[in-house]
Amino acid sequence: MTWFFLGLAILTEVAATMSLRASEGLKKKVWLIPIVAGYASAFGFLGLALAEGLPLGVGYGIWVACGVALTAVASRVLFKEPLTPTMVCGILLISAGVLIVEIGARHAH
Repeated sequence: MTWFFLGLAILTEVAATMSLRASEGLKKKVWLIPIVAGYASAFGFLGLALAEGLPLGVGYGIWVACGVALTAVASRVLFKEPLTPTMVCGILLISAGVLIVEIGARHAH
């Protein structure tokens, strides 16, 4: 269940962020419900993943890296925002950093 909860945390956080973008700076008040519900759910699911035994550094790192990558791709698709090769390189570097943290956590035991 740990990874399921983490996956839900990532997806709900990305959905909330996309809703935040769609709200045009909170001008469109209809988006407030999915924004608040999404972020609250994201933290709740992350908390459940941590309660299942996921180390904080690993869980948060994966959450952030996946969130950055999915948000960049979704904003490109939904809002036609740029996703340049330099940005992709940055996302890959973040992902590599998270992988190194994960490997380090496994060797700490």
